[in-house]
Amino acid sequence: MIDFSKRAFIFDMDGTLVDNMRFHTEAWGKMLAENGIEMNANDFLVKTAGKTNREILPTVFGEISDERIIELGDRKETLYQKLFLPHRTAIEGAIEFLEEAQNLGVKMAVATAAPNVNVEFILDGLDLRKYFQAVTTAADITNGKPDPEIFLKSAEKLGVKPHNCLVFEDAVGGFEAAHAAGMKSIGIATVNSIEEILRLDSVVEAHTDFSGLKPQDLIEKHVPFQAKAN
Repeated sequence: MIDFSKRAFIFDMDGTLVDNMRFHTEAWGKMLAENGIEMNANDFLVKTAGKTNREILPTVFGEISDERIIELGDRKETLYQKLFLPHRTAIEGAIEFLEEAQNLGVKMAVATAAPNVNVEFILDGLDLRKYFQAVTTAADITNGKPDPEIFLKSAEKLGVKPHNCLVFEDAVGGFEAAHAAGMKSIGIATVNSIEEILRLDSVVEAHTDFSGLKPQDLIEKHVPFQAKAN
């Protein structure tokens, strides 16, 4: 009998479990415009994906107080939630995939640079939290992606060795973080194309969503069980 609890899936949230990055980008644009700052939406998304608000905001506003960072971040998240709420749904195939992985006994975690208010908005708003044994957010880490900290911390929480974890990501910084953590990645092409994603280190497959993906197949292909102890 195979013990799938010795393998783990670690999921980014935004752009991976939900297709919401354009709403984040629109919210950033609105908040920055309110403060007299113009931005190129695509450049901003590429530069900031996977980073925490406390990392992003000083690069835009310069040296600002912690209170101002919180204020600006809260405003952006309020705008984002209002924009995304009418569209809030899990990406196609995700719930079926999570159900199947849970039934196998695969350990699962969410690793997201999102603030807790957005984690609650997605994981609790869509009743997804029940699938995960661990959730690591911006509040739990010092450095956002591409630093591997968030993935390593997630693996530690699950009690699974990094090389036995498979990451699901959409952003370049996330793939870089997985590679630095010694983990393989499955790309979800909500922001970048499948062709672009497959060029990156750590990426072993890329798909538009979770439709047709089978947890056991992915484990057998990319983090297989060996005859020796793992």
